Amino acid sequence: MADTHVQHGFDYIEIPTLDLEAAENFYRAAFGWTFNAYGPGYLGIVTSDGHEAGGISLTGFLEPGHGPLVVLYSMDLELTRTAVVNAGGTITREIFDFPDGRRFHFADPSGNELGVWSPLN
Repeated sequence: MADTHVQHGFDYIEIPTLDLEAAENFYRAAFGWTFNAYGPGYLGIVTSDGHEAGGISLTGFLEPGHGPLVVLYSMDLELTRTAVVNAGGTITREIFDFPDGRRFHFADPSGNELGVWSPLN
């Protein structure tokens, strides 16, 4: 199956946790998920077809109402960042690199935080 991404489409979701091992055990037992380990604080969620569709991220705190992070895909990260700002979004985390890509986070006018990523060129 070809790996395809849709411009500005829902592409990835990150689930925060206070206990990475407990989260891994729960999702493995409940849904049969498998994982890619990316160090002591992050697990990539692997679907049955081998595609990584999300992750579980260790966080030192969880604020009330802080839930999963929806991540959108962009073919041009800088252009999308500009569009977000021009539309009234607030950048909450500037563009940063991660293995195989780059991304930024923003809050919409209601305060919902989302991320946008693109692959490394």
